[in-house]
Amino acid sequence: MDALFWLGIVGAVIAIGFAFIQQRRVLKNSEGNDKMKEIAKAIREGANAYLKRQYRLVIIFFAVMTAILAALAYIPWIFGAPGLVNEFIPFAFLTGGFFTGLAGFIGMKAATKANARTAYAAQQGLNRGLRVAFSSGTVMGFVVAGFGLLDIAAWYLILHYVFERGPEVIAPVMLTFGMGVASMSMFARVGGGIFTKAADVGADLVGKVEENIPEDDPRNPAVIADNVGDNVGDVAGMGADLYESYANALVATFAIGVAAGYGSSGLLLPILIASVGIIASIVGTFCVQTKENATQESLLRSLHRGTYVAGAISAITALPLTWFVANNTYVYVDGVRVLSGMAQNVWGIYGSVLIGLVAGFIIAHSTEVFTSVSHKHTKELAKSSERGTAMIIIGGIALGMKSSAIPILTVGISIIISFIFSGGLRPDDPTIGFVAFNAGLYGIGLAAVGMLATLSVTLAADAYGPVADNAGGIAQMAGLPDEVRERTDALDSLGNTTAAIGKGFAIGSTAFTAVALLVSYVNIANDQLIAGGVVPNDAGWALNLQLTNPPMLVGLFLGAVMCFVFAAFTIGAVGNAAGSIVEEVRRQFKEIVGLREGKEGVKPDYAACVDICTKSAQKEMLRPALLVILAPIVIGAFLGPEGVIGLLSGVIVTGFPMAVFMLSAGGAWDNAKKYIEKGRFGGKGSDSHKAAVIGDTIGDPLKDTTGPSYNLLITLSSTVAIVFVGVTIAISQLFGLW
Repeated sequence: MDALFWLGIVGAVIAIGFAFIQQRRVLKNSEGNDKMKEIAKAIREGANAYLKRQYRLVIIFFAVMTAILAALAYIPWIFGAPGLVNEFIPFAFLTGGFFTGLAGFIGMKAATKANARTAYAAQQGLNRGLRVAFSSGTVMGFVVAGFGLLDIAAWYLILHYVFERGPEVIAPVMLTFGMGVASMSMFARVGGGIFTKAADVGADLVGKVEENIPEDDPRNPAVIADNVGDNVGDVAGMGADLYESYANALVATFAIGVAAGYGSSGLLLPILIASVGIIASIVGTFCVQTKENATQESLLRSLHRGTYVAGAISAITALPLTWFVANNTYVYVDGVRVLSGMAQNVWGIYGSVLIGLVAGFIIAHSTEVFTSVSHKHTKELAKSSERGTAMIIIGGIALGMKSSAIPILTVGISIIISFIFSGGLRPDDPTIGFVAFNAGLYGIGLAAVGMLATLSVTLAADAYGPVADNAGGIAQMAGLPDEVRERTDALDSLGNTTAAIGKGFAIGSTAFTAVALLVSYVNIANDQLIAGGVVPNDAGWALNLQLTNPPMLVGLFLGAVMCFVFAAFTIGAVGNAAGSIVEEVRRQFKEIVGLREGKEGVKPDYAACVDICTKSAQKEMLRPALLVILAPIVIGAFLGPEGVIGLLSGVIVTGFPMAVFMLSAGGAWDNAKKYIEKGRFGGKGSDSHKAAVIGDTIGDPLKDTTGPSYNLLITLSSTVAIVFVGVTIAISQLFGLW
């Protein structure tokens, strides 16, 4: 059975190979005229400059954290059972961060090479533009899945075959790998989100509202920074974000599978499902195409067709994979080799995978209903702009809050059903090493894997949006015919909806994964307390998890308020950076003679705005990142494991609905603005349009900075808590408070 882990490598190679083929296909298209090439080059240079500066900061952080982990790895009880030394811990952390950053970098490079090509292709037709932009998005989608699968499968094979280590070593290594992934994702998503929204907000407030010039007008000094931001935030940052969701879903499921008595098969099944999901996603990408003059409804159907086909293939193939793995999984009980509990629950385990797939489609449809102009909510929001700015803001807040109900209910019901299906209510069976509660949690983890099995095609539909947005900007700045901008705007508007769907997938899967990570922490903390003799307990349970236990209750409050402080840091960061952009744009319009009038030969200083956004993003992203990393360690040191459990619970139950609220409200405000720009309710330049621009400006940091960063807040705090559980227990016992 262990040899089947090589299929994970095969799946990864197929994904990376397909991404390479798609990139070659995109590069065969022309970038257009010299003006288009010049603009595209400026965007590429700005994006590269930002990532170069960001990676310098990230390297320092990873160097310090790796040194700390390397020192701790040789303390026998820190990363595993007493007496166990785990020297692989720092290397796992490094590879997690490296491959996350690499996936985002490759996706961003593909996007910056596709933007002008998409604009040129849109001159030939809507379907042509869609195919080029979507092909670029597939590079991001398949690189994320490929590298994620490659890294996890490779770690297992190396540890198992080369170093001959068992699950007691492999599980902590995988969890530390997950912390490295989440750490890099936090910097990429938060930093990129601050950059892109600072530029976007600054450009809109001065350009559209004060100067009354079109979006992406070349006279606007912030226009290049805005287009750069689409790539560093919505491509590189978003790719790293979904890489984290994908990788940690696999890692958390494996950790719980080991606790359930499934051994290495607890990881093998998710890897096989993910590998088949890659093949299914490849098939799905060929189903994405549309007709000329297509409506938003038909464009959505085209993208849905790709995801539905991939989902159907994954659902069909998951059954034989589950049956094969379950009926060939053996464990040793008292030295006797017996068939594991998986064999007795094939249909339940398979049902958990299906539940994840179905839950993903429900969340996607709910997100679409609340953010797409094809449905009534966004149209009604746009109409409210006729009554003033306050009305569209109030309407957007109400819409976002209402939108959180369906995803929360979907995930909640799915967690309960998958827990029951996978054996959570069965009695323990020591004769086969079956632990019922952990088996139920394994089903929850598999639901997350099922939801993300077709991540490649889902992420492709998400990543194509920023490419289409850039293409529209290039078309505007290069003076291409109006019909080209109309086509790119149609693709961009659709991209707002698909981006919201992609972010919904990420936060939905994070909710499943977070439950598994939370229970992993509980199990590991409990085992360390008992094995270390800190809390003698003949019943095998050392933790007091009653809600009235003061550390639990205080931790719960701290987790909830942590979500608000995190939002304050990230939204405030966008506001601070955008304020600097507003001042710079106003200065240039005032001091550069002929800029406002668009005189020939007069150009704004684009580089100044890019530099302001870059510096601001690097400075402002440190506070939220350090908050997430330090909070579980500090709370654990003072309140012990129970305090950390409360903290993580508070973060999950507060962060999830807040994320959905922000994503939906921001997406609806953006699409309402675009709906008005098509000539509804007075069209561009009207009072309704100005009100919608303000609403979109408020929604920008919600949907592209804070909202999508919440899933990293949840998983990074969870993985940090797990990795440093030994340290926090030692410190809390030293203080002796609890």
